[in-house]
Amino acid sequence: MPTPDHRRPAGRKPVHAAVREAYGVSSHERLPLSPERLADQSLDPPEGELPTIEVKAPTWHPHLFRKRLGAWDKRASHGDLVRVASRDGETFGYGLFNPRSEITVRLLTRGEEIPDAAWWRERLASAVSLRRDLLKLDGVTDACRLVHAEADGLSGFIVDRFGDVLSAEIFGLGMWQRRNALLDVLRELTGAAHTIVRPGPRTLDQEGFEAGVELSPGCSDKVVINEHGVRFNVDFSTGHKTGFFCDQRDNRRLVASFAAGRSLLDLCCYTGGFALSSKVAGASEVTAVDLDEQAIELAKRNAKLNRTDVRFSHSDVFSYMRDLQRNERRFGLVVLDPPKLIATRDDFDDGRKRYFDLNRLALPLVEPGGLMLTCSCSGLMPLEEFQKTISAASPAGRRVQILETRGAAPDHPVGTDCPETAYLKALWLRVE
Repeated sequence: MPTPDHRRPAGRKPVHAAVREAYGVSSHERLPLSPERLADQSLDPPEGELPTIEVKAPTWHPHLFRKRLGAWDKRASHGDLVRVASRDGETFGYGLFNPRSEITVRLLTRGEEIPDAAWWRERLASAVSLRRDLLKLDGVTDACRLVHAEADGLSGFIVDRFGDVLSAEIFGLGMWQRRNALLDVLRELTGAAHTIVRPGPRTLDQEGFEAGVELSPGCSDKVVINEHGVRFNVDFSTGHKTGFFCDQRDNRRLVASFAAGRSLLDLCCYTGGFALSSKVAGASEVTAVDLDEQAIELAKRNAKLNRTDVRFSHSDVFSYMRDLQRNERRFGLVVLDPPKLIATRDDFDDGRKRYFDLNRLALPLVEPGGLMLTCSCSGLMPLEEFQKTISAASPAGRRVQILETRGAAPDHPVGTDCPETAYLKALWLRVE
């Protein structure tokens, strides 16, 4: 019996022996691709006929999983642009191929259109135009999401802009190989001077490659941004994901609009986004809590940057909330924005319980008639399930009303062919 791959997420089927032999995937250990496999690729397709991958079960989703595929052209290599065809030979579309990933093809186009340099440029220009011309974000902030992966037609490629820096997080092998060419186009379209690129947190398990963080020459690992008049330090060396959570911009604005004269409790505050926005807007008292010591230190620097007085606590929010309950503390506004608690389907039950426990402790801390914003950034947690969890966590004898269901700011659009892009759920509550 073969030795199981202990790094592989639970439930993933072992790679077929023939595939292992052809593409170098070990049944014993998931070794990273050799560095030469990560060499830069052009945005133009190679000359000649592209390798063809057969799709047995077509879908409109941009991810074609291994189980949906049939025969593979032996010429297809890691990260290649490939033609995807139905069993009768008709072209289904074109995408980036990775035999080491369960998402074996990331579709770029459907039908006969072959992605070339002009196509890539048009996709990037459309993404920039949405943020600049339609949403007019340049008028309120110098920090936004420029490219939101599948929702912008570029599966596995995320880019945020922070001032003069484009910060990219890449989840797909083919996108990693094309990162420099793509960021060159984005710099031209935006006028940004610098780039920083990092692979997604699980690319070895999910895509079979490892890579380090890359900064363009002269790029600082720190930058100061402005959002609706509030300034934030972004530290790329310690920050999560691309460095700052632009997705909560409109929710921070909403909380701040109710903050004047109210006390605020910001739970899982990270670098103080909700806390500082509310204090600048006139909150009478702000308490912010997070277990991440580096995040709390940066939040304190952000408070000094905005000349505000915020009480920051480096604490576990569970024990902190229990202490507040014992002391019968109440707040006019409570924000609960925990990190991602459900990373895989195997995590669902444990993650849902943690959401329940967090909200069960947080809701009683809202003063009568007060407001609470509770969030989940777990894409695998459906909105309906999240609402049920909040309902179950509501304290006995107090009516909890959902005033509004919100999501990420519109620079994080949702792709109708990829529901997972609607990952952020934010419920605006009134607690009687």
